[in-house]
Amino acid sequence: MEINEYTVEKLADPMGLIEGERYEFRLYITLDEEDELYSKEGTGIRAILAVDDGVERIVVSYFFERETDKVLDFALDEEELQIILEFCKSNLEKE
Repeated sequence: MEINEYTVEKLADPMGLIEGERYEFRLYITLDEEDELYSKEGTGIRAILAVDDGVERIVVSYFFERETDKVLDFALDEEELQIILEFCKSNLEKE
């Protein structure tokens, strides 16, 4: 999995469901054609990063098909979640 493009947006939380600030990341990834998640239209990962008192954590994450925004029924494993968390943390500082 290679992250080759992303967007980030600060989200409002008027109901206060998640403490601290939260950000939506849309990560667009390149996968090997033999990967079961591969789509020639593109695959992405949506991740919501919560930041509270300097502690960052992923509170929501899932794969989606880039062209249709359809959620794919695959869970991210612990290693992938750690990669995404580190990516989001490092790219949040640039915003």
